[in-house]
Amino acid sequence: MVTAYDSTFACIVDEAGVDLILVGDSVGTVMQGHKTTLSVSMEHMEYHVAMVASVKPLALVVGDLPFGSYQASHTQAIDNSVRLIKAGAEIVKLEGGVHLASTIAAITHVDIPVMAHIGLTPQSYHRMGGNKIQGRSSSGAGSRNQILEDALAVQEAGAHAVVIEGVPSDVAQEVTESLSIPTIGIGAGVHCDGQVLVMHDLLGLSARSFTFAKAYANLRTTSIEAVRDYVSEVHSGAWPDSDHSFSK
Repeated sequence: MVTAYDSTFACIVDEAGVDLILVGDSVGTVMQGHKTTLSVSMEHMEYHVAMVASVKPLALVVGDLPFGSYQASHTQAIDNSVRLIKAGAEIVKLEGGVHLASTIAAITHVDIPVMAHIGLTPQSYHRMGGNKIQGRSSSGAGSRNQILEDALAVQEAGAHAVVIEGVPSDVAQEVTESLSIPTIGIGAGVHCDGQVLVMHDLLGLSARSFTFAKAYANLRTTSIEAVRDYVSEVHSGAWPDSDHSFSK
């Protein structure tokens, strides 16, 4: 699974053969420039889901439910899930474990598939005191035991898959071996059934770097150099040349 937020990159990742395209609320940090994902709205998500879905990818389109769009009530969660499906998502994703199990059940009850998200949940930024690795303690909030309880709860509630983020690899392995639904890891080691990366990190487009992300290219440097060459040619008068100009 790889993120995409528009039609251009949706075409690229789909042609590359990904199984799932995540239209994530990570759009808030990756494209909008915010510190967290908390400011992303339903309108933002509908817009980006529609752009990705417009290319009719072979990959499954996963749409993130943003912060504040599903926590208030089951009715709110169902209504906003319907909005993402109408925009073109084929499965909706939400963050939370035991305490969101009844919400997952409510959404799946109306025949909308749900992908859960446990471990490090970015929408819980303030409660967690930042984006901190989870599952290192044996008890309490964010503990190894809590993560396993969350995983079993979302499966029981009807989730079709679960993202496990920011946990030690042995914890993710235990969760994966305990579930019958697929696990998709990010910063959770090799033992998950699948993996997800943010496209901008994968392509080396971002100035930032993370321990759990690998840049398979360095497109940031390539892009800067290309634009720098363009600027230089415009200043020197070399662009546009005769091959790229119209004649009578």
